[in-house]
Amino acid sequence: MPRPIQAVIHLEALAHNLKIVRASAPESQVFAVVKANAYGHGIERVYQAFKQADGFALLDIEEAKRLRALGWTGPILLLEGIFSPQDLFDCVQYQLSFTVHHDVQIDWIEGHPEDAQFDIFLKMNSGMNRLGFKPVQYRHAWQRLNALSQVRHLTHMMHFSDADGERFGESGITYQHDLFEDTIRDLPGPKSVSNSAAILRHPLHSDVVRGGIMLYGSSPDYPTHGLHDWSLKPTMSLRSEIIAIQMLEPNESVGYGSSFVADQPLRIGIVACGYADGYQRISPTGTPVLVDGIETRTIGRVSMDMLAVDLSAVPKARIGSEVVLWGYSSTGVILPIDDVAAASGTVGYELMCAVTARVPFTIQT
Repeated sequence: MPRPIQAVIHLEALAHNLKIVRASAPESQVFAVVKANAYGHGIERVYQAFKQADGFALLDIEEAKRLRALGWTGPILLLEGIFSPQDLFDCVQYQLSFTVHHDVQIDWIEGHPEDAQFDIFLKMNSGMNRLGFKPVQYRHAWQRLNALSQVRHLTHMMHFSDADGERFGESGITYQHDLFEDTIRDLPGPKSVSNSAAILRHPLHSDVVRGGIMLYGSSPDYPTHGLHDWSLKPTMSLRSEIIAIQMLEPNESVGYGSSFVADQPLRIGIVACGYADGYQRISPTGTPVLVDGIETRTIGRVSMDMLAVDLSAVPKARIGSEVVLWGYSSTGVILPIDDVAAASGTVGYELMCAVTARVPFTIQT
């Protein structure tokens, strides 16, 4: 029989979370962000649940082609834009919208040999300082694009650096939004400003919202709010089983480096899951885990193929007992991925994206 680890994708939860986006931004078009292979879930696996979105947003043209092959005929937005003049021919062939965030991209569009009528999201750098035109440059970029016969439609776009937290407080969000609004004043065209954190936390007008991490059952502002606070549902469950049981005596250790040493007799379970499956090697003793639906903890160092869990709270656990690394147990108990990520010093996004190719996926409707 195959190794017992598997990742389960919950289609009902994906569809539910999309409805939360719509309810939170009822006057906006909703683009489902499926970059990084749908945050590790698989574009082909999430497609049926996200077909009710108004559009999709991603990074790679190859991923856009996969969406077209699935039958999607609506808008697709390339969030990082084009990377060469050749990409423009793919944008024509596959009817792709794209972000423009620097002058070289405008040069490529200007040099394109056809009146291709591109739909462009022009990005302003309002403080994130990754992509986009600074406010003093933005209007000139807009004017250049607006004058080109190759351009059919322009949308104003920005991305908040701190919609998810309190590093600048409300004033930081307000400052960036006000700067954006002042810069585009009197320039026609719709706006796209809100990602998941802004959708949930800041009721701003955004003609197009970009639902990302909230679609996948992770809270964008954890730990201020958990997924239950936003009525979100987990969309991926990573499950395995106990494959061995050991008894530790006081002063005995488990795993490489003997990083955990028992101070009393301890029953432990060995789980078929390790960093080669995508579970974080840096996850320390105490990272939460479910065994037979009961929360307990990992102990010792995560190895390539296995990790150990404390069975003190689960005296009836046996070989074959279900272990949930995150998500739903088979009985419906939830271990939020954000709780696991926080214990590991990371975020839910990374755990989702890190599940490796050797883990089989199943789809649950």
